[in-house]
Amino acid sequence: MNAALAPIQLTEAAAARAAAFISGKPGALGLRFGVRRTGCSGWAYTVDIAHSVADDDTVFEQRGVRVVVDARSLPLVAGTEIDFARKGLNAEFVFRNPNVTGECGCGESFSTA
Repeated sequence: MNAALAPIQLTEAAAARAAAFISGKPGALGLRFGVRRTGCSGWAYTVDIAHSVADDDTVFEQRGVRVVVDARSLPLVAGTEIDFARKGLNAEFVFRNPNVTGECGCGESFSTA
């Protein structure tokens, strides 16, 4: 497990939501943040509970929340600010990623340089 300065930033709203989500899961070590291949633009964000930390994962502490990022995802998400927004009946994490060079029309996937 690597410890690093946080290139992943959680807003207060995102940290509160993540902490509430994690607290209800036995064995949770933190929030796992990364990407997976998908969609027409190439990448989609993944957010889940981290139940383990691999040797090549990087772990960040933000506002009392541990964020775990795998080595493959880190270059694509470094510098990302994660927020949590409510819009009407919908509530979701919102990502502001400086590495994004394009997004698909529906907003489900993104590309980087």
